[in-house]
Amino acid sequence: MNAMMRRAVIGSLAVTMALSVAACGKAGDDKSDSSKDKSIGLLLPENATTRYEKFDRPLIEAKIKSLCSDCKIEYANAAGDPAKQAQQVSSMITKGVKVLILDPQDAVGIKASVQAAVDKGIKVVAYDRFAQGPVSAYVSYDNEKVGELQGQALLDAMGAKATPTANVVMINGDDADPNAAQFKAGAHKALDGKVKIAYEQSGLWKDTVANQKVTAAITQLGAKNIAGVYSANDGMAGGIATALKGAGINVPLTGQDAELAGVQRILADQQTSTVYKAFKPEADATAEIAVKLLNGEDIKSVADITATSGSGTTVPAKLLPAVSVTKANIKDTVVKDQLYTVAQICTADYAAACKAAGIQ
Repeated sequence: MNAMMRRAVIGSLAVTMALSVAACGKAGDDKSDSSKDKSIGLLLPENATTRYEKFDRPLIEAKIKSLCSDCKIEYANAAGDPAKQAQQVSSMITKGVKVLILDPQDAVGIKASVQAAVDKGIKVVAYDRFAQGPVSAYVSYDNEKVGELQGQALLDAMGAKATPTANVVMINGDDADPNAAQFKAGAHKALDGKVKIAYEQSGLWKDTVANQKVTAAITQLGAKNIAGVYSANDGMAGGIATALKGAGINVPLTGQDAELAGVQRILADQQTSTVYKAFKPEADATAEIAVKLLNGEDIKSVADITATSGSGTTVPAKLLPAVSVTKANIKDTVVKDQLYTVAQICTADYAAACKAAGIQ
């Protein structure tokens, strides 16, 4: 009997210890899973445009941390390479992120990667550019309206020279970027019938490519026959301004993104306008949506409208308003919002122009 009792006791202890170990293991697993459940991925498209590393990334990360102090943020930049970004999505899936904020380098090409992420239970938020595929939300600006602002700013700067026979050169953004098509559509809405679009090409969001395209336009049309130039963003406008100056051409030139160099060119009369899309509201709204999705909360308080992607997916969206910036309102826009300090804008080369514009 004693032997039997000893075996029973030993057996009972073994079961108890096994249960105890299992319970400890489960607690550890829960902790690990909890840590993974707080992981948010952030993928940005390129670093040629200064906004992404200087503004978008730090603003999004700061807002996420303010809303979720124990959230882990995984970050990568595609550096303009769609294939690299597809690999980065795969890496985010492997790392086990629960929400992925994605600004696509190629909105159409990334569709399969978005589907792969969603298949693994990841919620995808399309940021700034509308990625195709089953995204959960989209945050950007009213991009067609941005194009209209650009087109109207060009007409305003041309003044009486804006006639149906006046030759305008259009340098659009990268065709792989859905925003570029919307900017282009908005600009045409403002310009068509009021000026003649004599030359139109994509500048691929690169100053060097834009410079080459405008140089070709000058050769084709003649320096004296260009009345204005539409540039889809400030980065390309820099290359265009160099080409125009080299050819002795001084005509209105648009831009977008309110880059520091673009604002300085406006002050120096080398560019006439840009479009200011305040980065913080866009970044904040995106971070709020990401954290709500992470927590399983309704996002409609932030994403208050719907939008439909190129693939026909209709999702909750937040579209923010933009502002046209000229020399007349630099002080009341980018300076007032502290996008740049007066000291950053008004360096020695631009001090006199700042004083004349009433900024200093």
